Amino acid sequence: MSKKLGFGAVLAIVFGSQIGSGIFVVPRELAPFGIYSIYAWIFAGLGAILLAFVFAELCSNFPKTGGPHVYVNEMFGKIPAFFTGWTYWLISWISSSVVVVTAVACLHPFFGPYQSPYLYLTLEIALLLVLTYVNCKSVVLSGKLEFVLTLMKFIPFVVVPAIIFQNFDLSNACVLPKYSKMAFGDLLLFATSIAFWCFIGVECGTTPAGDVENPSKTIPKAIILGTVSVTLIYLINHVAIMGVIQSKILAHSEAPFVDAISAVLGKNYSMIVAVITSLVCIGTLNAWILTSSQISLGLAKDRLLPKILAKKNKNGAPYISVLISCLGMIPILILTTNKSLASQIDYIIDFSVKSFLLVYAICSLAYLKFAIKIHNFKKILLAILALIFCGLMIFESSLESILIATLFTVSGIFVIPFIPKKAIDD
Repeated sequence: MSKKLGFGAVLAIVFGSQIGSGIFVVPRELAPFGIYSIYAWIFAGLGAILLAFVFAELCSNFPKTGGPHVYVNEMFGKIPAFFTGWTYWLISWISSSVVVVTAVACLHPFFGPYQSPYLYLTLEIALLLVLTYVNCKSVVLSGKLEFVLTLMKFIPFVVVPAIIFQNFDLSNACVLPKYSKMAFGDLLLFATSIAFWCFIGVECGTTPAGDVENPSKTIPKAIILGTVSVTLIYLINHVAIMGVIQSKILAHSEAPFVDAISAVLGKNYSMIVAVITSLVCIGTLNAWILTSSQISLGLAKDRLLPKILAKKNKNGAPYISVLISCLGMIPILILTTNKSLASQIDYIIDFSVKSFLLVYAICSLAYLKFAIKIHNFKKILLAILALIFCGLMIFESSLESILIATLFTVSGIFVIPFIPKKAIDD
């Protein structure tokens, strides 16, 4: 029996890591921009596709487990690689905590309003422990679970828009007064920086490269096909939601996707929608747990984290890495228990996107150096365009967001003393 992930499993990871809680939150954040939010989705999608090509090319040339830090190591050496990998690993499981919260919160029709925080906290930890067990059991089992959960995602994201479009009226979408006087360029960049949250994870298909069959061909195909498909799914669903809920109402919706379904089919369908949306979030969470463990596994293999993180069980799962990544989320869940779901998501989106963009930018820079080294003009152009996109998104950020994102990277200074000096000097 094969212990390697095939094309379907990698494609599922690409879908699962990008399609998750974002689509249930971001339409609310983009509602004030009205019709311009469509352009934001397109621009964010194009940026994600650019980055998908960059990561596909990098993975094709350096098909090793670990993801971003592998490519930075090849081009810039151990120290930049460590800080890249450290930032990526840290933010991957910190940002995943909001997916845990959203997955459980979606089930409020069954458990009641968010008035019993400790009940929800118990359910969140229980869900996390179940997925921890699955990922500790086997990488292949996790990949198969992700494939099944990804197939289920196509039910709401394909069937539901078809139903919603029957009551569709794009005149519901209008720019709210707060943004009506903004220049088009500023408005587009601001809205795109919000929409891009939903594309975080474009690189996830590269992280388990060591456990993938023929990774130099399988992973690039999965990343590019997956990202293009995700862009279309997001655009269709967002337009559908805007067409049934007025912008001023959508801007205050706690669950835009659920409210849109309720507006068309009635509230009796809320429980069905609740289960579907929760499963979508669980699929994303599973993909990120797998990704987080593979990041630390890759760093440990390169001796940039303690070698115990590279230890695998008899089924080939890096169980120590899985345990650390998952257990690291529990304190975050506990500390944010008394906050509203919306405030948690908004805050995490703000600094998480910037942290990921810093990782994407240095990977694009690594690809640019590689392209220059082999004298390939098309690859050089691709790298420059990806860098410009990352730069624009970072430029649009507040100083506070950039500082918080930078702190995650700087925190790696406290880990370096525990890394063998020989590993850094090699």
